[in-house]
Amino acid sequence: QRLHSCPDLVSFMVELKTVLEIALKNTQDLHIPRPPEYYSCLVRDLEMLGWNRVAHVDTGLTTVTLKAEDSRGRQHLITLKLNAKYPAEPPGCLVDFPVPFAVSWMPQNSLIDIYNQFLAALESLKEFWDALDEIDGKTWVLEPENPTRSATSRRIAIGNNVSVNVEVDPRHPNMLPECYFLGADHEVNPLRTKLNNNMHLWDPEVSLLQNLRELLEIDFPSRAMLEKSDFAKDCGICYAYRLHGSAPDQVCADPRCGQPFHQACLYQWLQGLPTSRQSFNVIFGECPYCNK
Repeated sequence: QRLHSCPDLVSFMVELKTVLEIALKNTQDLHIPRPPEYYSCLVRDLEMLGWNRVAHVDTGLTTVTLKAEDSRGRQHLITLKLNAKYPAEPPGCLVDFPVPFAVSWMPQNSLIDIYNQFLAALESLKEFWDALDEIDGKTWVLEPENPTRSATSRRIAIGNNVSVNVEVDPRHPNMLPECYFLGADHEVNPLRTKLNNNMHLWDPEVSLLQNLRELLEIDFPSRAMLEKSDFAKDCGICYAYRLHGSAPDQVCADPRCGQPFHQACLYQWLQGLPTSRQSFNVIFGECPYCNK
């Protein structure tokens, strides 16, 4: 999650260095003989927590995965990496959250304290997951195909080769999200105009999906009424819908054509045409289908 959220190459390399240093430190810890007090303390903590809350424990008793259910009935996991100095030092925590999860820890704390902090964090993210669960359940989400709990964006189908990508703030899920429209200009320009003109109508007391419907003055294709194939066409170059996990996101601007393409396929195609021209990192050329 940390690597995915890096905005540029420099940040990515810094984060990668940090992750590798932590991984090497943990690897070294695995070879340190653990005192008997470590195991007796860990087993005592697990018994106090309750084995019904334990999803997995590795054979070396160095990694523990706990399970929890939030107030909406969603299942969540937290994986704890314990070093040889536990409980003097806190375990590392791995969670599927859209925000950092920082544990408050004192040497006298136990796994129950981490578990309670985990439950509190789940409640703080309840409205964020409510908003995205409604989108996932009632609309056709083109990307990501199988969203994790940490995913903050959804590309929602609007019509034939027209979609909107919404980026939701997990700390303020009821506020207007960042919206980016994908499709031919004649299709998406009216949607941009409606969004700008109706922005003042956004109501934090109404669900995110209902707000989007009212601001854009549309009904999103329903999962109950339509299949994805009704509005999601394959790329006109590679003849596939998914390319390295991505759906076609470039559309011919001619209303009579409207053929979608993967950006990578279209860029490679246009590079091979003598009639194409390039300005910085943008390439201009004819549509492979209609030559417009």
